[in-house]
Amino acid sequence: MDNNDDLKIIIGENNNLRAQSRPVENFKDPNLKTLIKQMQKTLANKNGIGLAAPQVGKPLQLFIIEIDYDKYVMINPKIKHLSKDKISMEEGCLSFPNIYKNIKRSKKVTIHYFDENGEQKKIKAKGLLARAIQHEYDHLQGVIFLDRIKQ
Repeated sequence: MDNNDDLKIIIGENNNLRAQSRPVENFKDPNLKTLIKQMQKTLANKNGIGLAAPQVGKPLQLFIIEIDYDKYVMINPKIKHLSKDKISMEEGCLSFPNIYKNIKRSKKVTIHYFDENGEQKKIKAKGLLARAIQHEYDHLQGVIFLDRIKQ
């Protein structure tokens, strides 16, 4: 797949980014595997660290994160714990190119999710991974990072 085959990322304020995502029900669906591969390729070509399915017009509870060489596929995620300790850092979003804002988020997060094989997983994350999880999880709730500026 070359750059021309990348998925089209929704840019700017858009109703598709505000919609609630629906759970993935069939982990064996070949379309799901294809979507994940396309999202990974698109993310790599855009030099991002995270991409949520709603950003590519698919209202599914699915996002991917790639930080350094660690890759995560999180399906039907549920944040179970957010630390009270928060930190403000600059964030960007592939749906809002060239916009970077300081956003306050929890330093640590515990999340339960399913991987691409339908296996249940749990991660306790901190640092950039915790921030990316919160950012992408927001996309599944119809929340964009610009909504978080005043919080």
